[in-house]
Amino acid sequence: MAQKLDEIRVVTDLPVWVSEVGISTFGAEEVQVWGLQRTAELLKGNAERIQWYSLFDLPQEWGATTRHREAEGSSYYRHFYMGLVREDGTPKPSLEEFAKHTPEMGLVQWFHYLDPRLDDAVRLMKQLGVTHLRTGLSWADSFRPDALAWFDRQMEALEDFKVTVTFCFTPEHRGVAPHHTSPPQVPEEFAAFCAQMIERYAPRQVQAYAAAPDGSPVLAL
Repeated sequence: MAQKLDEIRVVTDLPVWVSEVGISTFGAEEVQVWGLQRTAELLKGNAERIQWYSLFDLPQEWGATTRHREAEGSSYYRHFYMGLVREDGTPKPSLEEFAKHTPEMGLVQWFHYLDPRLDDAVRLMKQLGVTHLRTGLSWADSFRPDALAWFDRQMEALEDFKVTVTFCFTPEHRGVAPHHTSPPQVPEEFAAFCAQMIERYAPRQVQAYAAAPDGSPVLAL
């Protein structure tokens, strides 16, 4: 793994982030503990940011957002068991192990529209010593009622963390095909959504980036 990271550094001066790494407990919870320990052994001190996916298991009734569900077979069900915390709120053995590796290791946690787990996630991440988080703002959700109010609530709740935001999910009615992974019919519409979110939640950082003497392209919210 260190060799792979070194190969990346040969071609860029940018910081190297491992933006998502995780192991499902669909087979056995002990496998996740081992995988977390091995990930920490390989990556801590070798990557500027490491983000573990994820804090919570995905509730079964929500369904997993994937590109190729039909082709995944039984592997589809691994998506529901990626968390350090079970759907019923009880901790997996890996939660205690993860706490040993913060703040060097952060988390990835996607929040659904009006996600009832948001406040519990903030509380638990602070207890764990997490300082950086990757999450998403959904272009598709932006068409829901009161979407901006929900985005505001989510981002305000996460303001104590260093947040990396992924802009994701094409609205079915604005895609080339009616699917969340479809390219947009009009790329400028997606670009406008991204610009709106950046201006709303990181305007000062964008200005600071434009004036940064070192030209750093990393935007930390």
